[in-house]
Order: sequence, then C-alpha cells, then structure tokens
Amino acid sequence: MEFIESKDNKTIKYIKKLKQKKYRDIENKFIAEGWKFLVYDYIPELIIVKLDKAEDKKIKELLEKFQCKKIIVLDKIFADISSQENSQGIIVIYNKKEQHIDSIKGDVIVLDDVSDPGNLGTIIRICDATNFKNIIVTENTVDAYNEKVVRATMGSIFNVNLYVLKKENIIQFLKEKNYSIISTCLSEDSQMYNKIKLENKNAIVFGNEGNGISDDLIKISNKKIIIPLLGKAESLNVAVATGIVLYKMREIEGVI
Repeated sequence: MEFIESKDNKTIKYIKKLKQKKYRDIENKFIAEGWKFLVYDYIPELIIVKLDKAEDKKIKELLEKFQCKKIIVLDKIFADISSQENSQGIIVIYNKKEQHIDSIKGDVIVLDDVSDPGNLGTIIRICDATNFKNIIVTENTVDAYNEKVVRATMGSIFNVNLYVLKKENIIQFLKEKNYSIISTCLSEDSQMYNKIKLENKNAIVFGNEGNGISDDLIKISNKKIIIPLLGKAESLNVAVATGIVLYKMREIEGVI
C-alpha cells in the first residue's frame, strides 16, 4: 500500500473534492466512511486507511478482499478528510451505480424534495428492508451520495436503485408507465393508509419535511392516504411515515 504524508498529495486533494456534490456528479463517485462498508461485495475504487489502524487485524482481513488501490495516511491527514469525530479509520471511494429509468419494473418510491440527510438515509434503509428497490427523487431532494446520507443508509445504498429527475419528468414517467400514484397527504378525499387497494404498479409518494408533497404531484395522484395521529402530535417524521406505510403495503400484499 502507498503511504502518503503530505496533505498536498493529488489523491488527498481528489478525496477532498468528492466532498462536494459538484465533483461527485462529475466523477460519478461517492465517499463512504467506516469499515462496515467493506463487508459488502460492492467493489471500491480506493481505500484510505489511517496509520494507527493499518495493523488492525480485522481491517487487514477486510482489505485483503479487494484488488483496488489502497493508501495509508498520517493520522492528521486522515482527520482532515474524515467527516466523523470518532472515525473507525477507514474511508472508501466507490463508483455510483449506473441507473437507467427505463429499466424500472414494478413499484417505485417517489421522494419529493426530502431535505434532511438523516431522513433520506433512513428512508433508503427502509426501502431496502421492505424490498422496494426503486427510488425516484426530485432534483431538490438532498443528494443521496452526501456523506451523511450514505452513513445513515448503513450500507443499504448498495442495495437500491436511485434515480434523480426533474419533477416534470417524474410526472411524465409515472403517467406514461401507467402507475397508480399514491400520495401520503392530508386531504378531504384521503383514506386510511391500511385500507388502500394496491394495483399492479404503484408509485408511493412522500414529501418534504415541512411542506409535504407539491401540488403538481398531488393533482396527478390516483389515491391519497393518511396515517392517523392519535395523540397531540401535529405530524410524523417523513422517515417514520415511510416505514409505517411500506410495511403496511407489504402486509396488504400478503408478503408478511
């Protein structure tokens, strides 16, 4: 493995650039931090190891799995590129998966301007857990490859298909592919989430934390659903709502 001592090294500069969405999009890559990401079979492009972790038995065994570039850096350099206060001493660079919207089959989850990285990461994890593999997000949704999002997915980012589209293109896609569009929103004609009838292809829409689902998506919805609030809370966190709805969908289908 290469040993890097200078913060001016071109590889270190490259890693720092990937902390910005602009460069993640240009390079089509993203950063994941923590040795747990190495338990997956998704092949890294680059692995960075903090010097004081380089002789750790568990880390050395994990590194042996992958035939990719690996570097060791001084602790102070690692601290400069790490996004975590209590890092495990491993940073991994991955290529984003190539995704094509026309390859989608079956149900989709649509996220309309979800803004919190923790919420998006948790939703991705929930989609993986409930086996909803296709997630379409609006352009104004927080970047799914933001380091905070990636960390919150706990590795589920490798197990789902993510598509970023303009809202008008999402609407066009759902209409052209004859999806039954189910929006989670408070409306006079909303029905209880556990009474919904599912069709062959369903698009389940969840909205922004503060503003909910945009009018453009509500207008084209075939069905609207609500989750009852039995206490004094005004609303549910969007990730919590996603978990409740998606598990109920699987129950309605008879999967669980």
